[in-house]
Amino acid sequence: MTLCIGEYSLIVNTATETATFQTQDTYEITPLMRPLYIFFFVSVDLAHRFMVNMPALEQMNQILHILFVFLPFLWALGTLPPPDALFLWAMEQILEFGLGGSSMSTHLRLLVMFIMSAGTAITSYFIPSTVGVVLFMTGFGFLLSLNLSDVGHKIGTKSKNLPSGPEKHFSWKECLFYIIILVFALLETGLLHHFAGFSQISKGSSQAIVGYGLMILLIILWILREIQSVYIIGIFRNPFYPKDVQTVTVFFEKQTRLLKIGIVRRILLTLVSPFAMIAFLSLDSSLQGLHSVPVSIGFTRAFRMVWQNTENALLETVIVSTVHLISSTDIWWNRNLDTGIRLLLVGIIRDRLIRFISKLQFAMTVLLTSWTEKKQRRKTTATLCILNIVFSPFVLVIVIFSTLLSSPLLPLFTLPVFLVGFPRPIQSWPGAAGTTACVCADTVYYYQMVPRLTAVLQTAMAAGSLGLLLPGSHYLGRFQDRLIWIMILECGYTYCYINIKGLELQETSCHTAEARRVDEVFEDAFEQEYTGVCSLNEHFGNVLTPCTVLPVKLYSDARNVLSGIIDSHENLKEFKGDLVKVLVWILVQYCSKRPGMKENVHNTENKGKAPLILPASNSSPPPKSPEDIDSLNSETFDDWSDDNIFDDEPTIKKVIEEKHQLKDLPGTNLFIPGSVESQRVGDHSTGTVPENDLYKAVLLGYPAVDKGKQEDMPYIPLMEFSCSHSHLVCLPAEWRTSCMPNSKMKEMSSLFPEDWYQFVLRQLECFHSEEKASNVLEEIANDKVLKDFYVHTVMTCYFSFFGIDNMAPSPGHILRVYSGVLPWSVALDWLTEKPELFQLALKAFRYTLKLMIDKASLGPIEDFRELIKYLEEYECDWYIGLVSDEKWKEAILQEKPYLFSLGYDSNYGNLHWKST
Repeated sequence: MTLCIGEYSLIVNTATETATFQTQDTYEITPLMRPLYIFFFVSVDLAHRFMVNMPALEQMNQILHILFVFLPFLWALGTLPPPDALFLWAMEQILEFGLGGSSMSTHLRLLVMFIMSAGTAITSYFIPSTVGVVLFMTGFGFLLSLNLSDVGHKIGTKSKNLPSGPEKHFSWKECLFYIIILVFALLETGLLHHFAGFSQISKGSSQAIVGYGLMILLIILWILREIQSVYIIGIFRNPFYPKDVQTVTVFFEKQTRLLKIGIVRRILLTLVSPFAMIAFLSLDSSLQGLHSVPVSIGFTRAFRMVWQNTENALLETVIVSTVHLISSTDIWWNRNLDTGIRLLLVGIIRDRLIRFISKLQFAMTVLLTSWTEKKQRRKTTATLCILNIVFSPFVLVIVIFSTLLSSPLLPLFTLPVFLVGFPRPIQSWPGAAGTTACVCADTVYYYQMVPRLTAVLQTAMAAGSLGLLLPGSHYLGRFQDRLIWIMILECGYTYCYINIKGLELQETSCHTAEARRVDEVFEDAFEQEYTGVCSLNEHFGNVLTPCTVLPVKLYSDARNVLSGIIDSHENLKEFKGDLVKVLVWILVQYCSKRPGMKENVHNTENKGKAPLILPASNSSPPPKSPEDIDSLNSETFDDWSDDNIFDDEPTIKKVIEEKHQLKDLPGTNLFIPGSVESQRVGDHSTGTVPENDLYKAVLLGYPAVDKGKQEDMPYIPLMEFSCSHSHLVCLPAEWRTSCMPNSKMKEMSSLFPEDWYQFVLRQLECFHSEEKASNVLEEIANDKVLKDFYVHTVMTCYFSFFGIDNMAPSPGHILRVYSGVLPWSVALDWLTEKPELFQLALKAFRYTLKLMIDKASLGPIEDFRELIKYLEEYECDWYIGLVSDEKWKEAILQEKPYLFSLGYDSNYGNLHWKST
């Protein structure tokens, strides 16, 4: 299956903005928020009063006096951040722009990484040797860019750290790879810094030559990244991208070629670019100035950015090198600032410029859609639009102020009235990602999807199909009726932390409209055929920019109505006959694969005498009275009519707790498999086989019968298998108990397919010796005692589904039995006392229903071998049951190829089956 992935460019703002007040409530520590700011203002004022001759402190005091007047206004608008949000935001900004790190996935990781990074910058200030400083910055810059806190797991663009994903450990190859990279980086830095000459950047200097190489490398990487996605810079259709994803073979061929190009890009990005930038930094003359705070901060950040965010570091280095080459050396930029500080300032300007464009585009989108979208248009919309145009300079100031603070731009009540939200870290929610996830029926599908999605995302990220990976970026995945929200939390050298969320399905008209709009954008990008060489993106300017299509192994739903199949009299008639066959196959398979059976195969091959089979002591309940025979036939389904068969799908199996006591039935013997009917009158016995001492019935526990009266007790003989191996496929003793009247069992035994029963036994593979197997299986198939056991058990299960009246099933009857709700009968009481047999019988019923649908769709079954092929496929590749079953979820997590369920649609009044 293919999953469409698109990047949200503006939703980064809206997702944060719409949750501003909720996040404020989460973060705000009410007793500390306002006193903290007042305490800060008072502290500065007191420091100014007691400390003289400090111009900086005096200027700060004057500015704070002005801001103090606006404190109530800022509190009311929610612009002032709570203390914890302010603290985390400040650490994140310093770590990212001052120390070269990345936004972290958790607050604890942010705190630990901030301390380690700040310690590295401070330590580099006190190292006396220039070579030592360079080596120290290079080594720690590389180490801190790795995922050190999770060193026990395999990380990288190859593995995303997800709670539901597979946990993998570092292999020795990866450890060796990182050690080699570190050694080569230290060697390059030390040798270039020690032996190469230092000079200002000029057209002929060695640093300038490296700068030219970085420019070429940047252009190549940009081209290789853009051709991986469906649109180039989001506007022009990529001619190298597959035109139609519906043609799967052609799509995968072209995507494979693009992935090969992506491998080249990855090598250039992870190996060539870092070493080229290290060479550029090592040749800089600014490193000669030891014990300088700007050098320590600037170059600590620069050597860290080389590994932490290689693409942005490459862009910043090229900009600094280009500006220095084309500008005069006497300007303030080149004269007063060293290379490290220039890179720091370029990084801040780059980030704030991107944010400004994004927020300005967001403000324009809100302004335009508030007028063009009918559902968003209000009576005051026109007035607000005019006011925004008139006060556009003031609106621009708000956007700039929001950009400088890196805080969200909040449209008040989704109107084009913009406010500045309070600054907060990228992870603006409490706790780890995913801890507040809502669990529902669809959760298991996302659980199964996440490891597969993670595996293909690593390839797409490495190839550049998702564009530039930055913490805080949002991506949306779409497949059928499922939406996947992906957020980048943290990035480093060959690793990336992401958060994957499965969004709710389209259960409301609003959600359906939104999902339909997403489908339109993806369909135009991936499914529409383009005739021109370079077509334009019809949805350019939309917040959703399509990126690529990813092949992911996941489940798709297919719902089909059963009208014409389940209500066909011919199909229902065949259903009853097939049910007996499926019952036989399932019971034989179960008995032949029971634990301990295969171990006894060799032990029984040398035994020449068949074992004696004794009936269970509780095998026969007391007989029924003649008047109960009619009541048994008539009352079984009196309370189970088809008047209300189309209720909601039952999900709870009704189990009858009462134990019904059967009365004596004179002249009627309960059927015992393998027994010979006889009738005793006084001391004489009449029957087809004379009694002898061996086959006399031993009636234990029955009440004494007066002499001269007819004995009502059944005749229970001892039974002997004709084959010594029959017990290997014999039913458990508790399943051989009797509950049905002998006459009814004899009547219904004609439905038992003896030829199918023998065929199934001959197909068993439970003997190691192939030469003896055929002979042994033939003997087992001809064992009449074993057959009688199966006849009894199979037909009793059959009676529990349809009753002893053998009523014709209706669609409602099939739905209820499929759901585990069986009609009451004596056979049901007997069956529910054996939970394992009950589950096997229910499984056989469900298999038979699936068989009926397959026969109606694909045609009739020709022979027994084809029938066994169908059943084996159901057993291996299908889970056939209810969506509400726990085993349904287990089958999804085990990635069973196919799932099948039966349900009732109350809205349309018809039965449907769901195949997943």
